[in-house]
Amino acid sequence: MQNQSSKTEPQIYVACLAAYNNGKLHGRWISATQDAESIQSEISEILKASPEPFAEEWAVHDYDGFGQIELGEWPDMARVSKIAELIEEHGDGFELWYTNQDGQHSDVDELEEKFLEQWQGAHDSREAFADYLLESTGQLAEVPEWARNYFDYEGYARDLELNGDYSFIYNHGQIYVYSNH
Repeated sequence: MQNQSSKTEPQIYVACLAAYNNGKLHGRWISATQDAESIQSEISEILKASPEPFAEEWAVHDYDGFGQIELGEWPDMARVSKIAELIEEHGDGFELWYTNQDGQHSDVDELEEKFLEQWQGAHDSREAFADYLLESTGQLAEVPEWARNYFDYEGYARDLELNGDYSFIYNHGQIYVYSNH
């Protein structure tokens, strides 16, 4: 199993809305890989340094390193922090799971556990995953080596998907596989 990593550290661009509403751009990029309290502290620093007095409101105007994950302008910072941590640790595998499986519907405290339950790795092809699955579960252990050449790995992989047991996502020349159980 291989794991393709995201190339950009997850970060958010936080803007002061008092400045923005008065035609001024005031904000900065913040690393999202830190804990929620540290992110919130940096947001407070942005507001304190605002060119507008008594600035209190902010919004996230951009995300970098989150792939297709959308969290909106006023996200829960605990969720932002956890997602960034998991992207850093698991790369594209997590990002694709979050957007294509059930990540966006999971509580922040359950994200990593649910991902790890479903993640089956990145493989060169569906057939390579079928071979990996059969080998790792010992299902081909008693089949002679010469007979394995006749096994229909392509058909088996297709059945795994059609039966709803696994999801396959093509990404950067590899197949990312997730268990649906």
